Amino acid sequence: MSDPATPPRSLAEDLRVRDDASLTVLLRSRPDLITPVPTDLTQLATRAGTRASVVRALERLDRFALQTAEALAVAADPATYDELLALMAGDEGDPAVTGALPHALGTLREQALVWGADDRLRLVRTARELLTPSPQHPSPTGLGPTVQEATAGMSPGRIQEIVTTAGLPSTHDAVSAVSALTALFTDRTRMSALLADVPEESREVLARLVWGPPYGQVTADPAAHLRRLLDRGLLLPTAPGTVVLPREVALHLRSGRAHRATEPLPPPVEPAATHSPQVVDTTAAGQAYTALATVEELLKDWHEGGPAVLRAGGLSVRDLKRTAVALDVAEPVAAFWTELAYAAGLLASDGEADERFAATPAYDEWLEQPAAERWARLAESWLAATRTAGVVGGRDAKDRTLSALGPGLDRSAAPEVRHRVLTLLAGLPQGASPSPESVLARLRWERPLRGPQRDDDLRARLARWTLNEAELLGVTGRGALSAHGRALLGAPGAGPGGKPTGGRGRSTGPSATGPTATTGPTTPTGPTATAARAASAASAASAASAVTTHGAATAASTPPGAASTGPGDKLPVHHEHPRPAGPPEPLSAAEQAVASAAAARLLAPLLPEPLDHVLLQADLTAVAPGPLRRPLADTLGVLADVESKGGATVYRFTPGSVRRALDAGRSASDLHAFLAEHSRTPVPQPLAYLIDDVARRHGHLRVGAASAYVRCDDDSVLNEILADKRAAGLRLRRLAPTVLAAQADPAGLLEGLRAMGFAPAAESAEGDVLITRADAHRTPPRAAPEPVPDGPPTPDATLLAAAVRAIRAGDLASTTPRKPSGAAPAMTGGELPRTTSAETLATMQAAVLTGESLWIGYVNAEGSASQRVIAPVRVEGGFVTAYDHTADEVRTYPLHRITGVAELADDQV
Repeated sequence: MSDPATPPRSLAEDLRVRDDASLTVLLRSRPDLITPVPTDLTQLATRAGTRASVVRALERLDRFALQTAEALAVAADPATYDELLALMAGDEGDPAVTGALPHALGTLREQALVWGADDRLRLVRTARELLTPSPQHPSPTGLGPTVQEATAGMSPGRIQEIVTTAGLPSTHDAVSAVSALTALFTDRTRMSALLADVPEESREVLARLVWGPPYGQVTADPAAHLRRLLDRGLLLPTAPGTVVLPREVALHLRSGRAHRATEPLPPPVEPAATHSPQVVDTTAAGQAYTALATVEELLKDWHEGGPAVLRAGGLSVRDLKRTAVALDVAEPVAAFWTELAYAAGLLASDGEADERFAATPAYDEWLEQPAAERWARLAESWLAATRTAGVVGGRDAKDRTLSALGPGLDRSAAPEVRHRVLTLLAGLPQGASPSPESVLARLRWERPLRGPQRDDDLRARLARWTLNEAELLGVTGRGALSAHGRALLGAPGAGPGGKPTGGRGRSTGPSATGPTATTGPTTPTGPTATAARAASAASAASAASAVTTHGAATAASTPPGAASTGPGDKLPVHHEHPRPAGPPEPLSAAEQAVASAAAARLLAPLLPEPLDHVLLQADLTAVAPGPLRRPLADTLGVLADVESKGGATVYRFTPGSVRRALDAGRSASDLHAFLAEHSRTPVPQPLAYLIDDVARRHGHLRVGAASAYVRCDDDSVLNEILADKRAAGLRLRRLAPTVLAAQADPAGLLEGLRAMGFAPAAESAEGDVLITRADAHRTPPRAAPEPVPDGPPTPDATLLAAAVRAIRAGDLASTTPRKPSGAAPAMTGGELPRTTSAETLATMQAAVLTGESLWIGYVNAEGSASQRVIAPVRVEGGFVTAYDHTADEVRTYPLHRITGVAELADDQV
C-alpha cells in the first residue's frame, strides 16, 4: 500500500491514498468507471485514463473547471498551483478567479482528471492530449506551441542565429539555446525591452495573433517588419509559408492569462417579468386542463383506428397535418401531443398486418382517474422521456426525415436538460419568469462545448423546447414555474396563494437568480452583481485557506447515503475545500411518484369541477359551460359534434350525429330521456323532431354481407334506390322484391346509402342489428417506451459502497507484500498464487493455530478469479471459514476453489 507521506508517482498511487468517501464521489461523478466494477485501484486508474471516459468527464465540466483544465494543458508538466493561478488570473490578479480556482481544481481532482500535490499538479495524460493546442485541434485558449515544440525541426545553426539576434550569447548546443530563448520570453523585464525594440508594425502583427489563432501566412520574402519578428524568434516557422506565435510570447502579451475571458462564476438567471403567484398558478392550471382535453381529443379521433404506420415506422407528414387540423394547432405542437401520449403509454401501434396507431388499454384506465392525477402522469412522463418532439421534421444521419412516433427521436440529454431548466426556474422568486437568453447562458456555462460555441447546439434547442413545452403542459404559467410545477420537481416552493410547502430536502444548488430567490445561497444581480460575486468568492477562498491550501485535497466529504466507515477510512482523510452545492440530482422513481402525487394535490383545487348538465338551445346546439363528467361527455360526444371549444364547448346536433347514437344502440326514447335528464333548459322542439325523424328512418334499410345486400319491407324504397343515379357505383341488382344485392362490401354500401340520404343499419348473419361503438378499437397491452439513457445510470449509495469495498479488496490483495517462498522472490501481486492441495490445507491449518493472515487466489462458481487476504478461523469438511479483511466480513470458501496460498510479509501481519 502506498505511503501517504510519499508524493504519488501515478494516478493509481494517488487514488490509493484517498479515503472511501473520495472514491465514492469519483464513482458517482463518473459512473462509467464501475461498469463493470474494477478489480483494483490500478485498473480503476487505467480506466479513468481511457479516451472515452476522459472525453465524457470533460463534457460534464462547467466552464471554469474546463478553463482550468485547458490552462493546465498549456502549463508545464508538472505545474505548481501558483503557475496555474498565474495562468488563470494573470499578472494583475482577479479576486473572483482566486476565490473560485480551489473549487475548480478540487472538481478536477475529484473526477481524477488531475492528480498530485500543489507543487506537482498533473493533468491526466489523455486529457492533456485532448486539450493541448495543435494545428489540427486548436485550443480554446488560442495559444500555440512552446518554443521547444516550435523549434523541434529547426536546424541548430538557425536557432543560434535567433539567439544571437535576440541579444543572447551563443551556446554550445541547440538544447541550451532553446532553454535560453525560453528563459528570455518568460522574463517579463527582458521581454518588455525586446518588444520595445521592434517597430509598431511588428507589434500590430503580434496583436493580431495574440488571442488566436496563433498561426499566420508569410511569403517567401517577408516584409521588413515580419523579418524582424522572425529574426528574434517572436514568430517561428512551422511549415513553408506558415509561422506561429510561440506560447511564451503570447502569454507575455496577454499579461500571463491563458484565456481572454475567464468565467469563474455562473451567469445569473435574470427575471424578465414578475407576476402574482395566484395568476401564475391559475394560468398554469388552465393550460393543464387544456392539455388533458387535447390528449383526450387526439385519442378519441383515433378510437376506430388511427393513421397507418409508415413502413419505416412513425406517422406520415399527411397524417400529422390532418392531426394538427383536427386539434386546431400547428404541426410541431401536434407532434408534441402525439409524442406525449406515446411516452405516457396511452398510444401505440396495434401490431396488426395493416398496422395503425390506436389508444392502448391504459388509456381507458387513465380516463377513469381524477383530472389532476391524469395531468401528473403526463407531466411525469414528459420529464423522463428521451423522445424529443422538437426534432420531428428534421433529418437524421442518413438524411432521412424524422417522423412523429417514428424511430430516431431519442435524445439522451433531454431529461437532464428539462430537469435543469425547471430547477433554474425554481430558483427564481415566486411568480418570476426568466428571460430565455439568461437560461441559455447559464446552461452554456454549466455544460460548455469544447469546440466553437454555437447558439443552435442540441442543449440550447432542448432548453428552448423545454420552456415552450412546459407552458403547453401547464408546468409553467406566463413563463414562471407554478406551485404544482415546483412540487413535481420535489423542490420547496409555495402552494396556491403563496402558502409555503415543503420540498424533498435535497439541495437545489446555488442560485444566481436574484436576491429573493427561494432556494440555495443568493447571488446578487444588477449593476453590483459582478463585484459582489467577486468579493464573495474571495472571502470564501480566504476562509477556506485555514483548512487546506489551494484546495489541494480531493473531495472527501461523505455524500448523502454513503457509508460512514469502511476499509479505506483508516487512510488519511482528504479534506474538501468548501464549495457551493451543485445542481440537484433527478428524483428516483419512488421520490418522483411522491412528488407527482404532491403536484396533483396542489393542482386539483385549481381545476374546474366536472359538470353534470348542459344548456340546450333552439338552434340544435348544446352549450357545456365547463368540463363534463365522463359518462355525460362520452354520450354527448356520440350524439353531437363539437362545433367550438374554449371556456365553454358548443355541440351541434345533426342527422348524422343522431344516427351515430342510434347505431351505438340507443333508441329514440333513450335519447329523449338522456337530454331531459342532463339539460338545465327544456328540450327544444326542433331537436325532439330531429331525433324522432332520424329514428323513424333508422334501420328501415338493412345491409348485410352476401358480398353485400340490402333488404327492406317496403319495395318502393328499393325501387327509389335503383332509380337513383348515385347508386350506379354500388352495382345493385334485385334478388327479390325486398332484397337488393351489391358488389360493394357492407361498409362501402352503408356509406353509399348514407350519402344518398338514407339511414341504413348493418345487420348480422342472424338478422340482428349490429351496434357499432366508436371506442371499440384498442391495441394489445403496450408498455410505455423506455428512455434511452445517456451513458450508465448514476449508481445509488448501496452500489457505490459495494463497489468501493470490492475495489479496496482487490487492491489490498494485489498490493500486499508476500513472504518469499524458498529461493523464489517475494510475490507482489502478479498472477494468482499456486500451491498443491496438500500445501494449501497445511498452510490453512497452521494459520488457524497461529492466527496469521494469508493471501489466497480464489475462483468462484462463475469462473471469475480474484485475490483475497483472509485470517482462517476453522478448517473442516473441505471448507475454510475465515475473516476476509478486504470484504470486512466472515466468509466460507471451498478449499477446492482456492488456487494457492502465500504468507504475508512480516510487516503486513
